[in-house]
Amino acid sequence: MRNTGILEFCAYLEDTPLGLAVQDHFWVVPTMQTVHILAISALLVAVLMIDLRVLQINGKSESISTVISRYINIVWISLPILLISGSILIIGEPARSLANSAFQIKMIMLLMVIAITFGLQKFGSTSTMQMQSEGKTKLLAILSLLLWFGIVASGRWIAYT
Repeated sequence: MRNTGILEFCAYLEDTPLGLAVQDHFWVVPTMQTVHILAISALLVAVLMIDLRVLQINGKSESISTVISRYINIVWISLPILLISGSILIIGEPARSLANSAFQIKMIMLLMVIAITFGLQKFGSTSTMQMQSEGKTKLLAILSLLLWFGIVASGRWIAYT
């Protein structure tokens, strides 16, 4: 029953003017895929730098707040680019994504990692909070890395399910 509703919504999206435009112009999908991959690459490097500093693996000579302030803007700029490019890809072939369990898992992990990123930004911005919750902050960094790995893997898995 639930799948029927998703498939009906997918059929509706495919027939919208934007859906038809994406389908009719061969260059849109590869262009959006390229933008999506570049944005995820920038975001992953920024997250990796922050998480490695929180875990005290890299950048020990700088404070966590310095590293976060250096890279967090890349994260928050990349996310809307990913949202826009991903939405265009979904509108072009909605059933490929929306009805796909790998996509659904990817979106759940994305919501979780965005919340974790807010937490890391909050904990890392004040040295008092950072000292009081060092174990929590490290746990958030590990979870962040695992979730981003899962998001990338799920994104690739969409093509195979």
